[in-house]
Amino acid sequence: MKLVRSRTRAGLAVAATLPLVAGALAMGIPNAQADTAHGRQVIANTKPSWATSNADHGTAAASTKVDLRVYLAGDAKGLAAYAQAVSDPSSASYHKYLSAKQAQTRFGATKQQIAEVTAWLKSSGLKVTGSNQHYVSVSGDRASVEKAFSVQLHNYSVGGHVYHAPSASATVPASLDGAVLTVTGLNNAPAKAQTDATVGTATNGSAPGAAAPGDQLPPPSAVFKNAGPFSTYYGSNTDKKLPSAFGSKAPYAIKGYTGKQLRAAYGAGKYTGKGVTVAITDAYASPYIAQDAAEYAKRNGDAAYKPGQLTQVLPSSYNSTAPNQCGASGWYGEETLDVEAVHAVAPAADITYVGAASCNDPDLLDALSKVVDNHLADVVSNSWSDVESNATPDSTAAYDQVFEQGAVEGIGYYFSSGDDGDYVAASGKKDIGSPSDSPWATAVGGTSLAVGKGNKYEWETGWGTDKSVLSADGKTWTGFPGTFSSGAGGGTSTLYSQPFYQRGVVPTSLSEANGTKSPMRVIPDISAVADPTTGFLVGQSQSFPDKSIQYSEYRIGGTSLACPVTAAIQALAQQAQGGVPIGFANPSIYERYGTPAFHDVTDHPLGQGKGIADVRVDFANSIDASGGLITSLRTLGTDSSLHATVGYDNVTGVGTPGAGYLKSYVPGKH
Repeated sequence: MKLVRSRTRAGLAVAATLPLVAGALAMGIPNAQADTAHGRQVIANTKPSWATSNADHGTAAASTKVDLRVYLAGDAKGLAAYAQAVSDPSSASYHKYLSAKQAQTRFGATKQQIAEVTAWLKSSGLKVTGSNQHYVSVSGDRASVEKAFSVQLHNYSVGGHVYHAPSASATVPASLDGAVLTVTGLNNAPAKAQTDATVGTATNGSAPGAAAPGDQLPPPSAVFKNAGPFSTYYGSNTDKKLPSAFGSKAPYAIKGYTGKQLRAAYGAGKYTGKGVTVAITDAYASPYIAQDAAEYAKRNGDAAYKPGQLTQVLPSSYNSTAPNQCGASGWYGEETLDVEAVHAVAPAADITYVGAASCNDPDLLDALSKVVDNHLADVVSNSWSDVESNATPDSTAAYDQVFEQGAVEGIGYYFSSGDDGDYVAASGKKDIGSPSDSPWATAVGGTSLAVGKGNKYEWETGWGTDKSVLSADGKTWTGFPGTFSSGAGGGTSTLYSQPFYQRGVVPTSLSEANGTKSPMRVIPDISAVADPTTGFLVGQSQSFPDKSIQYSEYRIGGTSLACPVTAAIQALAQQAQGGVPIGFANPSIYERYGTPAFHDVTDHPLGQGKGIADVRVDFANSIDASGGLITSLRTLGTDSSLHATVGYDNVTGVGTPGAGYLKSYVPGKH
């Protein structure tokens, strides 16, 4: 079982989406096209790439019911332009943030635009089911949808299923004067997220119950325990009876790093995140988070939570909780990891958990929007993702708009890059994570981290592990170095052009890796510890075989760990900067590239050709030795086709925060 948590938008395995034309640009400016001959405006890319003539099964049934969101553009180009200016250290508008109210007044949809869009939708026979400053939601039958958007809905076969979708891009009346940003829901292919961790308003002190009406939250997932033996720090415990690897005996994996070790490794020093709020978004909400977080802090030397330091903003109800839908209980561990990792690294930072009603795109977007609408935090950690080939341009436009709104308010969104390397082992083709691919998000990659005796930073490799199992006679590692197990996601986008901040830093060999004539967005941007064999100790209430629910601790990793660790470090950086929000961080991160602010991580920190591995012992049944033990060797720094190299790379980005990172944010020091 993997010991990392991955939040992937569990999507439909379909053909890669078509790249946006240059007009959509690297920084996500909407690409609307006029259809003057018919008095309509084309909403580009609302026809999914899998809706091909070869897959067409004809017109959808007249009884087909459709639920849509019509996202409002407001001043989309002005928003994107100001978001870039306020985030660019070379701009005169740098750090001149707006309040949520100011941003809405300046760039948001007007009451008149909302009224006009609503009237048009109603006139087409669609029923308005909701409305806010971001979108108007409607429902209706096939005829009403076809009338409103001047499209035909057809059925298409894809991935062994049949879904309806428009046979051409949707259009809206030109008289709306660009008020519509995009439309989601025209196709009914699933678009949902899962956690990015691998293992294998309620306030602190209270336990939120299941929201109602709607689905009830299930009990926690089955217990998972690490077997051991362990190292207390990297390399502290070695079994000389085990076979050698790379000419020496590999140490046992650590029990799980604590906040004290991670703070030392990434140069936290005196900074605690005081005065900064970090938001965490996931689906659902663990009913045990307050008591688990308090117990973990007590057991592992973290500061106790102060009253009100951990708060939750939850939806009125939940949906899609079943295991064959979003699997609500699987998200509890992600929330627990995120909360405990942020508090461990930034013990004085406030934490606001914003739970989505489900893992589906509309509900996740609502959770992200709550942060900007109410300015709930300056730093937002999001340990979930899907692959870019499952993303559709309609939904990416909606995500980008939220990220741009955050940027103008001084809010930065951080996303895990994924846990399957280049995804070839998982899906048979290269891919990257989404929404971490957005040029408006900070994509967080992963490393394997060695923290030595006295909490000394020793080295890091790019996170990518090969696994080989101990032979029956105990004399060899079968198939050494083994097969790919897991690794940090990264690579080159097929959807977004290269953003301005990556120019001159990202090698052309990476930015044009897909054979494009112009450079594209490459992820990740930055990285932190992710490898589950060098992971973080977490404490969580879990379901035991006797039906009881008990608190238990185990080691976990994945870019779901790297993301909250990085978010916490950004909280420390904001404190170092005198409390001024960092906002959208990528321009400032790339400005520091090649300086002592970062550890330049490579796959061979001990020298070229010198392999590194550790030994991991797991319970075969994930809980005790009654089912036997599995002893395996994990070779580090072997991330599928991705490589951590000198300089920027597609496993670790610009690197991990070094001893000079926080110092570089002190006014007058950079």
